[in-house]
Amino acid sequence: MDKRKKASATELRLMVVGSSGPCQFQLTNAILGREEFSKDVTSIPGSRKNTGELAGRRVAVINAPNIYDKDITQTKRETELRRSKCLCIPGPHALLVVFEMENISPNDIKTPKLVMKHFGENCLSHCMVLLAYEGNLEGAGLDDRVLRTNWHLRELIEKFGGRFHIFSTNWRDRSRDRELLQKVERMVASLGGSYFSSRAFQRAEDNVKREEKKLMKQRKAEMEKVRRELENYYSGEELRWQRDAYNAGVEAEVRAKAEMDNGWLRTSLVRGLGMGLAAGASMGILVGAVEGPGGMILYGILGGAVGVSAGGTAQVAIQHLEERVTPSARLNFNSIFINRFFSSPRQ
Repeated sequence: MDKRKKASATELRLMVVGSSGPCQFQLTNAILGREEFSKDVTSIPGSRKNTGELAGRRVAVINAPNIYDKDITQTKRETELRRSKCLCIPGPHALLVVFEMENISPNDIKTPKLVMKHFGENCLSHCMVLLAYEGNLEGAGLDDRVLRTNWHLRELIEKFGGRFHIFSTNWRDRSRDRELLQKVERMVASLGGSYFSSRAFQRAEDNVKREEKKLMKQRKAEMEKVRRELENYYSGEELRWQRDAYNAGVEAEVRAKAEMDNGWLRTSLVRGLGMGLAAGASMGILVGAVEGPGGMILYGILGGAVGVSAGGTAQVAIQHLEERVTPSARLNFNSIFINRFFSSPRQ
């Protein structure tokens, strides 16, 4: 059963969902006020989280691959949707579902069902339609235009409770930042100040916490070493400050790594490898059948190997994404920290 939970006032978690094309990535740029994605990006291989500010409010923006993306396998999409939930735990305050304002198709009407399928049956109350627009946002009466024209667009907005916002594809246009923030905050307030949660988000949170605990245990010895070294340089209030700063850094690093790679994601990957093996082996056996029993065995083995290789591409993506979040040489973290703080003690 889907649940609503009290939101934190410190950071607004925004899950950005795109059906196809570059719109969801343009929205991420618009929210953060910087170019996280170049204008020609139409899809991404894996989920990403970026943080920044929207009209003075701290936000975390989570992007998964487009839900209609045909360039990735079903197993890969499932893995990345799981990863997007891990990056958004304990749950998103808002799901921003993005479309191109001038190009709404009858097929887009299916999007609410897909959003519910991927994020939870009761998630639509936390959804808002975001419409990408290339023209001037000011003085154009755009909201009225949306409500008067294009039946498919009006029907789509109605399915999301009538909530919508128009944003500029030019991320440097900050004219409607405050309005977007107010709309999101009003929606969250109308839900009792809650973020959205479901069994899937709860499972994501459980697996991230379990992975954090495992990683912290692995780092226990090196953390004790750094703490002893800190005690050799500092004392009293200064020692407490340095120790707290170090602990916070390690916890943030461990959390980032656990969000990107944990038991739930590895289970999805193994399942994908198994499906690749089975599919490849089946195709190999069919091809080998023309060669007789011996050919069925040989081609079955070769086909299985190809299937495993295809399924294994997900692991490459995981490693690539992990490098985006986690320092490339984790063991250098302690030395960097020590050098930074020991060379210039706080006054």
